[in-house]
Amino acid sequence: MSLDLLFDNLTNPALLFFFLGLIAVQLKSDLAIPETSSKFISMYLLFSIGFKGGQELSHSEVGPEAIAIIALGIGSAILIPTYTFFLLRKFLNIYDSSALAAAYGSVSAVTFITTVSFLEMEGMEFGGHMVATMAMMEAPSIVMGMLFLSIFAKGGQSMSMKKVVHHSLTNGSVLLILGSLIIGYVASDSQAEGIAPFTTDIFKGFLAVFLLDMGIVSGKNLSSCWKNGPFPIAFGILVPMVNGIAAALLSGVFTDNVGDRLLISVLAASASYIAVPAAMKLANPKASPGLYIPMALAITFPFNITIGIPLYLFFIQL
Repeated sequence: MSLDLLFDNLTNPALLFFFLGLIAVQLKSDLAIPETSSKFISMYLLFSIGFKGGQELSHSEVGPEAIAIIALGIGSAILIPTYTFFLLRKFLNIYDSSALAAAYGSVSAVTFITTVSFLEMEGMEFGGHMVATMAMMEAPSIVMGMLFLSIFAKGGQSMSMKKVVHHSLTNGSVLLILGSLIIGYVASDSQAEGIAPFTTDIFKGFLAVFLLDMGIVSGKNLSSCWKNGPFPIAFGILVPMVNGIAAALLSGVFTDNVGDRLLISVLAASASYIAVPAAMKLANPKASPGLYIPMALAITFPFNITIGIPLYLFFIQL
């Protein structure tokens, strides 16, 4: 892995704000982002990346490469929950195993957005279809997690599969990014230019503030991981790393676009701490949110945005 590339990533201002949030927690500072502001910023980031992805998609041809990458993304959202569930069953109960399998098969939109920022900083292009790929990877993993719960848990699941599928497809983050993608696709260039100051010019500033908030939240959740011994930490780093490297290598069969390959690698390596917890709260209430949320947010997320991005790029460029 190039040390210069790693240094460029670690000195990205947005990422440095994430570290500032972590430090603030350790110093027991009262620094905090209001919850309503944090929710608005996360909605803005999803809207912006979805809209810009739709614009990119409207100017590009969706050929065999794009379709293959989308299929690879959906396939990984089915395969990853499957193998992680049976791995987790050796250490955890069925409820926590199904929740974690769904979380690690799903994706982190903020990790995706941070990677997009990195690609722009490095001057690397990527296709608009990658936004659609991210959105399409959310639902299959949740369905797989609930499928394993219904098969192996005594008494079956507490929520019908139909409701689980509906909830995963109408989840706010999924609906917003898909809707923004469609709107960006149908908008003309002149119409898109009219809101460019909002969708483009202030994007990195909002990302920095949001990562500051993520740093604060991650710092507060780290203690929950230490209480469960070394397993959550080892799993939260090693499994995403294996998934990301595998996707980095396998994606080379379908496309030569480095940006697309890095994004699919990051998607395969990331874990959901927004959509999946919302679904598990309704469909799998016996699972411990004190386990699957801190693992995804306080371990996997920081690993991916610091070391993971340049690591997967290294394997892509071999």
